[in-house]
Amino acid sequence: MKKYYYLLFIIFLVTSCQKEENGDQITEPVWKTKQFTFDHNGSIRTYILHKPENFVENSPLVFVLHGFGSNASNIMSYSQMNQIADENGFMVCYPQGTVLTSGQTHWNANLDMSSVNDIDFLSQLAKEIQFNYKINPKNTFVSGMSNGGFMSYTLACNKSNIFKAIASVTGTMSGKDWLTCNPSNKIPIMQISGTDDETVPWDGTMSTSYGWGGAPHIIKVMDYWANLNGCSKDEKIDFPDIDTSDKSTVSLTKKKGSPNNNEVWLYTVTGGGHDWPGAWGNKDIEATQLIWEFFQQYNILGRR
Repeated sequence: MKKYYYLLFIIFLVTSCQKEENGDQITEPVWKTKQFTFDHNGSIRTYILHKPENFVENSPLVFVLHGFGSNASNIMSYSQMNQIADENGFMVCYPQGTVLTSGQTHWNANLDMSSVNDIDFLSQLAKEIQFNYKINPKNTFVSGMSNGGFMSYTLACNKSNIFKAIASVTGTMSGKDWLTCNPSNKIPIMQISGTDDETVPWDGTMSTSYGWGGAPHIIKVMDYWANLNGCSKDEKIDFPDIDTSDKSTVSLTKKKGSPNNNEVWLYTVTGGGHDWPGAWGNKDIEATQLIWEFFQQYNILGRR
């Protein structure tokens, strides 16, 4: 009897080895949306990655940054960027900010409240994902809500060699970024702002406490990026007031004519607040869809 069980054990080992040689046991478990950890200089950071089934090598990578006091899961839920990714075959990364002593999550967009190096964290994370999933380094974009929008501008100022274009929803440039911004590469910019936003006022009157305020009216911020990109003409588009109950309307100013085809887009939500249009606030536009349409112009694979 012992010889019988010993023979079965030998057969099992041989079969297992053969399967391993054939690669049958080395396949990664199938996943579509998953949380990962990333060791950034000894600090363990987390992020959620969404990889659609139709993702192929060199497809775009889009970062989506949550707002102050929020988290990666929350913005993944209300932005619905995963749905747009599934339709267009790009990967989405939702990084998690760190917690202040006050208990609120944040991104250090050159602010005075933190010493966390989020510029390096997000840049190194982008490189890690590009390497792991064979994404062309020229096909990575970043967007964000509020503080996530601030951080997007910080990356535009400091890491335009890694992030090819940015989109900010209700964010602006921090005071330090406004004074010191010196991007190594010209970079396309998209902004969505509500004229009645009391959290990040579009007229530049945000308090300078902790380094938040200091940038001027958002129109002047757009002029800065348009001049940097060499834009020479404007195109104005008014959107139909589809939902009159939201008491707001939308117009788009495209600054165009750049020698390298970079554009600067400002969506003005007249009567809008500190909102992610389409999720709450204005319902005439879908912020998430518009962000992808903007990034899609700079997708090296072209429109899919």
